[in-house]
Amino acid sequence: MIIVNLDVMLAKRKMRSKELAERIGLTEANLSLLKSGKVKGVRFDTLNKICEVLHCQPGDLLEHRPDQNPVPISSAA
Repeated sequence: MIIVNLDVMLAKRKMRSKELAERIGLTEANLSLLKSGKVKGVRFDTLNKICEVLHCQPGDLLEHRPDQNPVPISSAA
């Protein structure tokens, strides 16, 4: 599973979600969905803008944690 650590980076940079949303051209609602991990994907362009504004790397924002019930490699699509 992919965990979004955007809240952590915002706190480290002492920035509010509203300011980040304005600076990257995203609605607060869409940024909130991204922060909560309720999106199926994120555009590289959006990820690039977030990293530029927060002066961070994609790995600072996204974290992989193994699922409790992993899918066997032979069954993965």
